Amino acid sequence: MIPTKSKTTQPKLKQAIARSQAHLCSIQNPDGYWWAELESNVTITAEVVLLHKIWQTDQTRPLAKIEAYLRSQQREHGGWELYYGDGGELSTSVEAYMALRLLGVSADDPALVKAKKFIVKRGGISKTRIFTKMHLALIGCYDWQGLPSIPPSIMLLPEESPFTIYEMSSWARGSTVPLLIVFDRKPVFSLDIPLNLDELYTEGVANVRYQLPRNNDWTDIFIALDNAFKVAENFNLVPWREEGIAAAEKWVLERQEATGDWGGIIPAMLNSLLALRTLNYDVNDPIIQRGLTAIDNFAIETEDSYRIQPCISPVWDTAWCLRALVESGIAPDHPALVKAGEWLLDKQILDYGDWAVKNKGVAPGGWAFEFDNRFYPDLDDSAVVVMGLSQVKLPNEARKRQAIARCVNWIATMQCKPGGWAAFDLDNDQDWINLIPYGDLKAMIDPNTADVTARVLEMLGECNLSMTERRVQKAIAYLINEQEADGSWFGRWGVNYIYGTSGVLSALSLIAPTRCRTEIQRGAAWLISCQNPDGGWGETCASYDDPSLKGQGISTASQTAWALIGLMAAADGIKFAGQAAITQGIEYLLKTQQPDGTWDEDQFTGTGFPCHFYLKYHLYQQYFPLQALARYQNLPLKN
Repeated sequence: MIPTKSKTTQPKLKQAIARSQAHLCSIQNPDGYWWAELESNVTITAEVVLLHKIWQTDQTRPLAKIEAYLRSQQREHGGWELYYGDGGELSTSVEAYMALRLLGVSADDPALVKAKKFIVKRGGISKTRIFTKMHLALIGCYDWQGLPSIPPSIMLLPEESPFTIYEMSSWARGSTVPLLIVFDRKPVFSLDIPLNLDELYTEGVANVRYQLPRNNDWTDIFIALDNAFKVAENFNLVPWREEGIAAAEKWVLERQEATGDWGGIIPAMLNSLLALRTLNYDVNDPIIQRGLTAIDNFAIETEDSYRIQPCISPVWDTAWCLRALVESGIAPDHPALVKAGEWLLDKQILDYGDWAVKNKGVAPGGWAFEFDNRFYPDLDDSAVVVMGLSQVKLPNEARKRQAIARCVNWIATMQCKPGGWAAFDLDNDQDWINLIPYGDLKAMIDPNTADVTARVLEMLGECNLSMTERRVQKAIAYLINEQEADGSWFGRWGVNYIYGTSGVLSALSLIAPTRCRTEIQRGAAWLISCQNPDGGWGETCASYDDPSLKGQGISTASQTAWALIGLMAAADGIKFAGQAAITQGIEYLLKTQQPDGTWDEDQFTGTGFPCHFYLKYHLYQQYFPLQALARYQNLPLKN
């Protein structure tokens, strides 16, 4: 049955939608786009402090304000968090501590005394992740001997080799290629004021064993290989070492945007600048100046605070705002939406990026996440942009149709062998790469996922677009196979099973309602089962580490909206006992909306790397609730 709404909800619903619309329209940029903060943990900002200290550009940026930011983010237990409310995380806390020391804060400062206790209790520097140790090694606070070796000659491997750099995910590739230079040269940069962090070694600095941790299983073969590489480095026996370094340098230079960005993400930008510093580039070189300016553009500065975003999301935010506003009743040819649509059209990427290495002979046509990122359009953004553009009416509809057709053709050819779509690449799924010591974040590959696959199928169904029947059926089969035993789907790019299940239900209900009737019913039943007593839904980031926590967490506006969107999609023509759940979820959104039309939430509901890096999109709590309310408004009225 199709769920219906009560007459009694109408006035509140109408008012809530109007308030939300007014808020979103009030924050649209004059150029037509929407863009809000993308928040992560403090390591991004801490590493920028280190970068400017290494380049000696710290006096030309308001880095002193970072101290206030870092202090504000320290929790009562003394540590800093990976995501809101996680109890503190070791590597994040070590990097925050490092940054405060670099900013001149004494180790005797009460905040750092408390932080030291937190860090030492959890194993100290020796238990941190590879990238934390790398940043410490750059300033002599850790020994390079304890970090993995990465032979730069991998840059020279022929395309037909079992492994090349293009078997790494786009984000790992953009961050790793410059680190081939850094890890080979093993620089230790001098600081104006010498620094050591000996107090953060639980075992005492004299007792540190600078070696890679063993797993006591077959993966220890990578440790043996690393030891061999280290011997070869010591005796200068690494083949094609200098040729590999030159190739890495060339690759980095070729992938810098005119704006100075690399890959649209801070890790790739920071690592590229570290590599060029290692190669003794001058700070006034235009490449360096552009790169430093690009990092400045990711900063958020207030009167007394300064912090760096890991990435920026204007294309993503704009496409979702378009969808929410049109669905909630704003005219498709409204001037604000026309301006946004034309802005999106201008952002279509017509250059050949890294994706073309495995997908030859295909015309480009996707969209990226950021303002400028020619090399890395992604499937998720592209599908959402197509849906957003399809909903607005532009002065040049012919141009819009051609842009959409070009994008859909590109998306179709990016389908992976198992039947799904990945975020950036084609068949980027060699999982063994996550097992190498360097890959301790387990984010070295970009396999197809249920959430991105669902987005592509939703695009086809919602916009009445076509791909070959073989592609569509293969994708549907992939989603069926990915469903968990309890009816849910994993969410790779949003937290977590609520996100994944909502997306798949939205897709299957449009593209295969009859074939997937059972799967849809099971997915909807799972969403209903994890609704909170307050009527909302929430899921902790900890569900990535412990699946028994799936669907559990404090209710948030964004996750409640996802659950409602999935349930309303599943309810169209499918009988299930979910009408009460939908009504209660809508009431939760209505009662938690602020007078200015916004919703507040502290939780991180976006995912960078599962288990290791999470995001808070500051507009998620605005446009997803509006979209949910709009879809509820468009349901038949119950007498």
